[in-house]
Amino acid sequence: MGRVRQAEKNIFFGYISNIIIMIMGVVQRTVFIMVLDKTLLGVNSLYTDILSVLSLAELGIGSALNYSLYKPVAENDQEKIKSYMQLYKRAYLAIAGVITVVGIVLIPFLPYLVKDSQGITGGELILYYLIFLFNTVSTYFVAYKYSLSNAQQRSYIQTNIATVTKMITVFAQIVILLVTKNFLLFLLTQSAVELVQKVFVSIYFNRLYPYLRERNVRKLEQEETGVVVTKTKALMFHKIGDVARMSTDSIIITYFMDVGWVGIVGNYTMVLTYALNFMGVIFNSVIAGFGNLVATESEEKQYAMFKVYRFAACWLYGFAAVGFWLLLTPLVTGIWLNESWGLGQTVLTLMLVDFYFKGDRIVLVNFKIAAGVFEQDKYLSLFQGVVNLVLSIIGIQCIGLAGVYVGTVVSGVLANLIQPVIVYRACFSRKAWPYFKDSARFIGVIAGIVLILVPVKAFIMVQVNIVTFIAMIILISIVYNLTFFLLFKKTREFEYLWNLAAARVPFLRKIRRR
Repeated sequence: MGRVRQAEKNIFFGYISNIIIMIMGVVQRTVFIMVLDKTLLGVNSLYTDILSVLSLAELGIGSALNYSLYKPVAENDQEKIKSYMQLYKRAYLAIAGVITVVGIVLIPFLPYLVKDSQGITGGELILYYLIFLFNTVSTYFVAYKYSLSNAQQRSYIQTNIATVTKMITVFAQIVILLVTKNFLLFLLTQSAVELVQKVFVSIYFNRLYPYLRERNVRKLEQEETGVVVTKTKALMFHKIGDVARMSTDSIIITYFMDVGWVGIVGNYTMVLTYALNFMGVIFNSVIAGFGNLVATESEEKQYAMFKVYRFAACWLYGFAAVGFWLLLTPLVTGIWLNESWGLGQTVLTLMLVDFYFKGDRIVLVNFKIAAGVFEQDKYLSLFQGVVNLVLSIIGIQCIGLAGVYVGTVVSGVLANLIQPVIVYRACFSRKAWPYFKDSARFIGVIAGIVLILVPVKAFIMVQVNIVTFIAMIILISIVYNLTFFLLFKKTREFEYLWNLAAARVPFLRKIRRR
């Protein structure tokens, strides 16, 4: 099956998964807010971020080994695949041990992190944390098994398993909340369902790839192991920096403000995360395809596809950023919850600036992963993490909650300025000026669309209700997409995307563009 066909299959199942997970996640969070309180919601978000910090023990081993699998998978070299998978398994078992030890060592510090934990005893905080720790550690016993199917461009397998698990988990947790109103049982329910899932995954992949159970596994050559080690060392810096950037906001907010604010912010970040995941289905589904492209095609072909990929990302992430800037607060405070759950427009603006640039970076990061370009910017993520922590800690003390996101935006933009130079030089043997020129064009167009839509919103949404909300969605969709269509319809990137869509949608073949 070709690269495009496999990507389409991954995208289809990815979208089904994200729609289901999004709907169930919103329902689950709504029930949680109705039954429990902001403090427990904040604890739930905080512990999720703490365990994300602990997951830096993975240090990029997964990405390095997935890259190493592309070639043997393309050549159907089962012996080499067995060797890499054996290395992967041993590495992940070691990681599970490290996370367990570090996680237990952190227990005495929990009272200093969770401030104003009203109604929650120290013992309960520890018990809740241990459940989160168990869920994280147990994942590493089966996570490596997905790497082979992902390298084969069959990421829909992992997607479908995750979707079914999420459906069962959320349904069971909602029942538990409504019947018992007990947070402990809420957490134990998730642990039980996910444990059954992990047993199923282990059995399923053993049957799907029976040769991986063979004991006659050759050791990798020293040179091959050295490539994995070299790339893992580079990815280690990326991983530490990424965790310092993306998984510390809740910890900083809890320490300097209180855990209840984490729950309020979490409603906004939940919606944005669902949007990132939803759009990420497209862009993450083609990583393995790009790996194959890098291994088999010329730099010129790679560059052309990269530009298409980047154009699509800026269009889609810009569309989402504009829509959320205008409608996310009305959604949270006027339709879903109430005014007490609202954030200021300054905080929201900073979150959405980061959202857009994060989408722009996805193109660079995914192409780097596919091409195995890890070493050239290995210190960048670490520097970003330091910048984020310093600016966020200073910012929250000077200007409050918005200060946290000043650090996030500044540290993120550093990558948007540096990574294009590295990717263009390492992958395309070119200078990156065209990239920045395109960036300025896209940002200018998006800013212009916002200026057009702000007075439109003021006129239509005098009152926030379902009718005015849907009307604004329709208007934003028309204005934004029509503007992009008119301004970029004659570019090669748009031509490629249009022809790709027209080949699969007969209606589009009849439309003549002028």
